[in-house]
Amino acid sequence: MRRLLLLVLAALVAAFGAFVVGMRRKSPILQDRLRQFSKRVMTPAVLPTAGTAGQGNGVVHHRGRTSGREYATPVTPVPITGGFLIALPYTSRVDWARNILAAGEATIVHDGTSHRVVDPAVVSYREVAELLPRSARIGARVFSMDEFLRVRAAG
Repeated sequence: MRRLLLLVLAALVAAFGAFVVGMRRKSPILQDRLRQFSKRVMTPAVLPTAGTAGQGNGVVHHRGRTSGREYATPVTPVPITGGFLIALPYTSRVDWARNILAAGEATIVHDGTSHRVVDPAVVSYREVAELLPRSARIGARVFSMDEFLRVRAAG
C-alpha cells in the first residue's frame, strides 16, 4: 500500500513538473488543451460567482471582434491606480484579449462593482511587477508569464 502511495505521489509530482515546464515554454499543445478545458469546464463553474463581492476573480464583458456577439470571460483582475492588470498566462493571442484590444474598451466586474475600462495595452511583467501583489509575482515567475493586459478606468 505504501509503495502504491509513493508511486501515485511521484506521478503527481512529475505531472505538475511537466505542467510547469510546458507553461514556462509556452507549449502550444499544452496551452491549447488548457484553454479548451477552461472554456468548457472552468468557465461554466466559475462564471456564476465571478465578480461578486468578496471574490478574487472577476468577469470581463467584451464584444467579439468579428461576430459582434457579447461575451463574459472570468479573469483575475488586479486593481491598480486608475485601472486594472490582468495576467495573460496563455499570451495575448487569446480571443478575449484580442477582442478587448480591437474594441479599445470592455467592462470588468470586480468585487461586486462594474467598471468600464478603456485604453487596453499588452505590457510586460517587468513594466508592472511592482504593481502586483506578492502572490501574483510568484505565479508570474513560476509560470514565466510575461504578458499582462493593462486597462484604464474610463472617465
